[in-house]
Amino acid sequence: MTVLFLCHAFVEAEEMNNQQKKKTFIIHMDKSNMPASFDDHLQWYDSSLKSVSDSANMLYTYNNVIHGYSVQLTAEEAGFLKEQPGILLVQEDIKYELHTTRSPEFLGLLNSDAYLPESSTPSEVIIGMLDTGVWPEASSFDDKGLGPVPSGWKGECEAGRTFNSSSCNRKLIGARFFSEGYEAAFGPIDETAESKSPRDDDGHGTHTSTTAAGSTVVGASLFGYAAGTARGMARHSRVAAYKVCWLGGCLGSDIIAGMEKAIEDGVHILSLSLGGSLSEYFRDTVAIGAFAATSKGILVSCSAGNGGPGPGSLSNVAPWITTIGAGTMDRQFPAYVTLGNGKKLTGASLYSGKSLAGSLMPLVYARNVSSTSNGNLCTKGSLIPEKVKGKIVVCDRGMNPRAQKGLEVKDAGGIGMVLSNTDAFGEELVADAHFLPTAAVGQIAGDEIKKYMLSEPNPSATIASAGTLLGVQPSPVVAAFSSRGPNPITPDILKPDLIAPGVNILAGWTGKVGPTGLPEDTRHVGFNIISGTSMSCPHVSGLAALVKAAHPEWSPAAIRSALMTTAYSKYKNGERIQDVATGMAATPFDYGAGHVDPVSALDPGLVYDITVEDYLDFLCAIKYSSSMIKIIAKQDYSCKVDKEYSVAGLNYPSFAVPLQTASGPNGGSSAPTIVKYTRTLTNVGNPATYKVTISQETQAVKILVLPEVLDFSNPNERKTYTVTFTARSMPSGTTSFAHLEWSDGKHIVGSPIVFSWT
Repeated sequence: MTVLFLCHAFVEAEEMNNQQKKKTFIIHMDKSNMPASFDDHLQWYDSSLKSVSDSANMLYTYNNVIHGYSVQLTAEEAGFLKEQPGILLVQEDIKYELHTTRSPEFLGLLNSDAYLPESSTPSEVIIGMLDTGVWPEASSFDDKGLGPVPSGWKGECEAGRTFNSSSCNRKLIGARFFSEGYEAAFGPIDETAESKSPRDDDGHGTHTSTTAAGSTVVGASLFGYAAGTARGMARHSRVAAYKVCWLGGCLGSDIIAGMEKAIEDGVHILSLSLGGSLSEYFRDTVAIGAFAATSKGILVSCSAGNGGPGPGSLSNVAPWITTIGAGTMDRQFPAYVTLGNGKKLTGASLYSGKSLAGSLMPLVYARNVSSTSNGNLCTKGSLIPEKVKGKIVVCDRGMNPRAQKGLEVKDAGGIGMVLSNTDAFGEELVADAHFLPTAAVGQIAGDEIKKYMLSEPNPSATIASAGTLLGVQPSPVVAAFSSRGPNPITPDILKPDLIAPGVNILAGWTGKVGPTGLPEDTRHVGFNIISGTSMSCPHVSGLAALVKAAHPEWSPAAIRSALMTTAYSKYKNGERIQDVATGMAATPFDYGAGHVDPVSALDPGLVYDITVEDYLDFLCAIKYSSSMIKIIAKQDYSCKVDKEYSVAGLNYPSFAVPLQTASGPNGGSSAPTIVKYTRTLTNVGNPATYKVTISQETQAVKILVLPEVLDFSNPNERKTYTVTFTARSMPSGTTSFAHLEWSDGKHIVGSPIVFSWT
């Protein structure tokens, strides 16, 4: 009886403790419901908070992205606050994660100025980077040759420990930091580990910023790899850094605060190489912030995520966000494994130390020289030094950082590492600045090496790095890690929108940590080579800045349309871009409209434009309530009862078409599904006549476009067409693809089409 009483008391105490434990909540207010008794909204916010807690203090107040504030409350207090008048949503703060040279040449931008109209002003375009901050001393932030800071700039260069207000210049024109949400969640920032200032202690923010808009730097490389001239996509544009990510992650409350300031400061492009767990748009911090930015004419570019190659692994899928996946370039950093039987296998590495000089050394598999059950992964402390010393160790990729595996091999006395992909990574090769001779190999090569080790009583190998190899084909290919469609929130909107270079990208780096980011890495470099959709996103952010400079009057949707409709999805031989994860042709679920082609995007001929009201109608089409819409748009917008809303009516540059599933296992003869989509094109070129063509891979769908010819006589003239899809029933899970193109003989305005039977 006593034991039961004590257990019951413990449970009650635990429940009470959970109720009293404070968490950060973001409070969305309906500003139109503010009582007349308050002089301003800040008084009203404070009154609403004091109604549930006398001791709580606001972390931030918001007015651009949302109307409301963020605050730490107990679950009980948050519950009471939900019941107060004027509260739209009480949302628990969530953590977001970062999605972590030759690319201008690969993209045809060696002389980007030659493609811009004489009237364009790329130096007037400001790119806001929400990331881990900046390393202002990086050579890519040199402002030589740039004129005065744009007159519309209203931002600041905030000072903090190790970062002075004088750290900014005419290239890096502003820098701010936002830590209230992070510190509320994790406690005060340890300034011995990271700077409570805009300074970048991680490297990610400096890399993305210099990718988007870094100045020209001659002689850039990482340990001699990728040697050449480094330049950002929009090398004349300005950078404004908003540090919202810290060593432990990025909090939604800080992200909203960063987007608030970026909008106020006057940026033209917002770039976010981060993402969180999927949620409905009215609960998605980034989606809400992006809507506010889009409403102000600011294009928002976000990384698609590194959750590939699994289907439906995307983040940042709202239709007002430009969502970017990752592809490779035509550059590799080969490293070769030569086995004792003479077989030579190709991998990749950025190792720069003393080589093995061609000497064959004993070869062991980590699983056989480990003291743990997952020893094949070369985790910390797993290897047995007596069995590793003087040998090359084969480690499987996964769980712990790739370079850290090599460090474990080195600490155990090993002299080299073969890093073998498992089926989760396929043939994707990601190069790292390893600590000992290393070759990262694909799954096929890894399996061959393991098979050799089983058949040979005394297996041996050697490893040799071979520098930088250019002109690799096929390129691009979709990176295995790049997150894929279909869109998990709104399958009728195809995502990602585009792919861009995101594998082995050279760009500026922090002076705080070495190229691997590991605490043990004491090497200091000015440039680093890393991979992720975090790297592809700023490529498109910079390219969007170029298009904005050429066409300052264009909306965010028009800029995205130009990038999407001019993208390519086939190689010159007519075959579709490959997927490195499968070695087969990729699909629009992998690459969206295709790989970005910036030169063509500057002169797209026609664009699909979208207004803010169009996006509001889209929210009506997905059955959002007026309060849900208000959370996103900060305005009253009633979906009309007598109006028919359809996701198909959104003027998107791509088509994702849901179709009827067959009742039988092999299809059926049920009545065909007929779906109509309407699109409107705006002429942004000279008078021209465009004709439509369709290419498709299935006979299960008949496609009719009317009219088949569009005549444009004037600039900004708009023409509407209708696409009717008549599809027979197919088994559930069937997908197929097609492509629609309008052409006047000079321009090709392309749109991918995806059919999904569900």
